[in-house]
Amino acid sequence: MKARLIIALMLALLAAAGAVHAADRYDQQLADEISASICNYPRFTIFDDVSGRVENGVVVLTGKVTMPFKKNEIGRRVARIDGVRELRNEISVLPVSTYDDDLRRRIARAIYGNPTFWTYAAMANPPIHIIVEHGRVTLTGVVNSNVERVLARSLATGRGELAVVNDLRTDTP
Repeated sequence: MKARLIIALMLALLAAAGAVHAADRYDQQLADEISASICNYPRFTIFDDVSGRVENGVVVLTGKVTMPFKKNEIGRRVARIDGVRELRNEISVLPVSTYDDDLRRRIARAIYGNPTFWTYAAMANPPIHIIVEHGRVTLTGVVNSNVERVLARSLATGRGELAVVNDLRTDTP
């Protein structure tokens, strides 16, 4: 009798573990769809950065965008995806500032005008995002190597910014 109980408990644990693994796989598929939807949003630029988390169909969007309508439109796009049970849109809107706008353009020209980053500049969705808030710059996205990561930060420096934070990640481990 004890052996049957132990076997039944083990089978129940294995079934629960399989269900958790299936939920994780479903959340990953949903996250991939959400990522594609955001990247295909026509008004998403290198001056916006949006990321999200998915857990059991509950989506939390975070990041920064340059205009309020972008936050709302991205939220609506994600909410329409099959499998999204709940959406928390925690995207913040960057303040309106001509100084920040000019700084964004200067840094974008410096980075994407450098021959090292020409292949990125030619992409439909360039991977380096330049977030400027009150003169403070944050670089986000993915580059191929640590050398590119350091070079991007160097190119973003000395353009009139107050500070530069380099949150670029590399593809290589």
